[in-house]
Amino acid sequence: MSLSDEPITPTQTAQQDDKSGFEDTKPINSSMGEFYQLYRELILITLVLTGIIFISVWIAYSPNIALNYLLGACAGVLYLRMLAKDVERLGREKQELSKTRLALLVVLILLASRLNQLHILPIFLGFLTYKATLIIYVVRLALISDSSTLRQP
Repeated sequence: MSLSDEPITPTQTAQQDDKSGFEDTKPINSSMGEFYQLYRELILITLVLTGIIFISVWIAYSPNIALNYLLGACAGVLYLRMLAKDVERLGREKQELSKTRLALLVVLILLASRLNQLHILPIFLGFLTYKATLIIYVVRLALISDSSTLRQP
């Protein structure tokens, strides 16, 4: 009997298994669920931060400055919402993010420069409140990941 007459049957080695490698990947719905959860968390943190800063500015400065800050913070929340909608459409309908969101800030600053009741700096700082939210989120995420790696031997 020669070796060429024997049927060749595939055998699994130690490195091979029955899995295709895609079993532990998350479906798109799960990824979108995580995205919506992150979006809700960022909006909530932004609104809480806006409320705290608005009350502080009202007490420390004047109601006019506080309302200017609130106008800018509302524009920042709207900007964050527009950014989330843009990211949500990315890949399905669009290939790149639009840049029209910045027009919101430009119009607001131009409006503030034309009207005497509006002040540019509180509006701009209010707009940047969403950036403070992102910093808080990243620092919290870094602290959580650092504490989990310290526990594991």
